[in-house]
Amino acid sequence: MLKYDCLIVGSGLFGATYAHLAHARGKKCLVIDKRSHAGGNIYCEEVEGINVHKYGAHIFHTSDEKIWSFVNSIVPFNRYTNSPIAHAPNGKLYNLPFNMNTFHQMWGVKTPIEAQAKIDEQRCKAIEKMRAEGVIEPRNLEEQALTLIGSDIYEQLIKDYTEKQWGRPCVDLPAFIIRRLPVRMTFDNNYFNDSYQGIPIGGYNKLIEGLLQGIEVRLDTDFFEQRNYWESVANQIVFTGKIDEYYGYRFGKLEYRTVRFEQVKMNTPNYQGNAVMNYTSKDVPYTRIIEHKHFEKFGMEIYENPWTVISKEYSTEWYDGMEPFYPVNDERNTAIYEKYRALTMHDTHVVFGGRLAEYKYYDMAPIISRVFKYFK
Repeated sequence: MLKYDCLIVGSGLFGATYAHLAHARGKKCLVIDKRSHAGGNIYCEEVEGINVHKYGAHIFHTSDEKIWSFVNSIVPFNRYTNSPIAHAPNGKLYNLPFNMNTFHQMWGVKTPIEAQAKIDEQRCKAIEKMRAEGVIEPRNLEEQALTLIGSDIYEQLIKDYTEKQWGRPCVDLPAFIIRRLPVRMTFDNNYFNDSYQGIPIGGYNKLIEGLLQGIEVRLDTDFFEQRNYWESVANQIVFTGKIDEYYGYRFGKLEYRTVRFEQVKMNTPNYQGNAVMNYTSKDVPYTRIIEHKHFEKFGMEIYENPWTVISKEYSTEWYDGMEPFYPVNDERNTAIYEKYRALTMHDTHVVFGGRLAEYKYYDMAPIISRVFKYFK
């Protein structure tokens, strides 16, 4: 006799949300996770009273009122607004995303008309150069960026940063990666355009704990070590791990980019004055520094705790045994994934969901939206 209605493999946001909704409908669920903690990549580690985003910064944002109400019904969210700063090769600091503050810092312009004229001047030069070479459409990321924003922004804020992220020259990266650049002709440093954004008060562990309340969870439990057993305990499986691993890598392994974190506890209340500082120079080996306390403390609250914690992020190639972060959605990997996806059509008792199972990068709100669709 089956012990559970549903086995959820992985306790990240997809798995935890699925378990929560299934449990609310009277289903008996078991959640297993090979890590020693629940929460997947949104897990927070407490250091000196600071919730450290162990696997990189996570900022919840959405314009879907239903999703915002749902997560706030689990734990209230604060008012954090993502306004990153870029530390450029020329040594100057620039506001992100690209907006009137950025353009004033770059060129000294003061009006949207002046900023647009500067951008158009540089864009036209790039387009003319391409046409002189017989090129109509941008062939790579560099040409795409130059025709969208011009040379100054590209050289100072895009080129080196992008090459560090992907480990490849911009001329070897596809144009679609940067087809849409956020450009605002207003003095607005809010990175997101969504109606709602914030961080769970008390950290993301509060959200996961709330989602999994009343549900059996087993940690340090690897699905693949006893696969036959785990497949026998439930009517339905929700799988959030790597889809190629589920199918025994029969079509080959999918590729990822990964991130290495260098965490430092510092005896100072305020290291960089902002949660996110991007380092856009190739001479700096890391892509950004996260100062975690700024996600949850504002104004003079920052100085109530004499300690701070920063994380330097290094983008690297992924190899077996490393944590897979970002799918490499090029032609080769997309073709391989489509073969695996075709197999899922026959496994109707398995729900494949999340970044690894769908080989797609997701923000957090769309993950919850995906789960909602299964329960309509």
